[in-house]
Amino acid sequence: MIAIIDYGIGNMRSIEKAFTAVGAEVRRTDRPDEILAAAKVVLPGVGAFGACAAEIRKRDGLEEAIHAVIGAGKPFLGVCVGMQLLFDAGEEMGVHDGLGVIPGRVVRFDMATAAEARGVLQHAEGGEPDPAGWSNELKIPHMGWNTIHRHRSSKLLDGLDDASYFYFVHSFICLPDEGEDVLADCRYGVTFAAVIERNNVYGVQFHPEKSQQNGLRILRNFAERA
Repeated sequence: MIAIIDYGIGNMRSIEKAFTAVGAEVRRTDRPDEILAAAKVVLPGVGAFGACAAEIRKRDGLEEAIHAVIGAGKPFLGVCVGMQLLFDAGEEMGVHDGLGVIPGRVVRFDMATAAEARGVLQHAEGGEPDPAGWSNELKIPHMGWNTIHRHRSSKLLDGLDDASYFYFVHSFICLPDEGEDVLADCRYGVTFAAVIERNNVYGVQFHPEKSQQNGLRILRNFAERA
């Protein structure tokens, strides 16, 4: 069973339906005992980093259960803000503590972070991001279809071509401290981390539940192969 952590923010039903469509058994829950008993866990997210982190911490034992399942080596997937929450801190409307699973922080798309993002990704294994620079003409949030470019092989990306399209909606990007945590990048003014992988922990900045067949492939791979 895959537990989808339901902490009251975002459309949990859409990702639940997407997992069901690929044959996975899922349960939406915020109960620590059910999360600890699950074989795999998904943390979705929509909205502001700080508000999402606060909602998790309002629920007794939920943050501790997240760390426990990750520490036990169970596959864990963060989606959109759920991926961002895995990092140490987010800088949306102030600085807020994340879950501290992936070293790094979450910052807004802007000129100041463009060079820094490139520097991180240029040290990623096999990654050769293009020299994209910031343009004030780019619209934020980054909303719509864009391609991802893998840095290495992974069970999460099995069956997907390089430069596969996925659906993004976000105004902030993840800056990992370690480039090796980046599984695939995306280019939109800034070359940023689109998929992360650290041991049993995965994250996707895009919405697989809105990404048609490519998104369903990601969810199927997580359910069956991760």
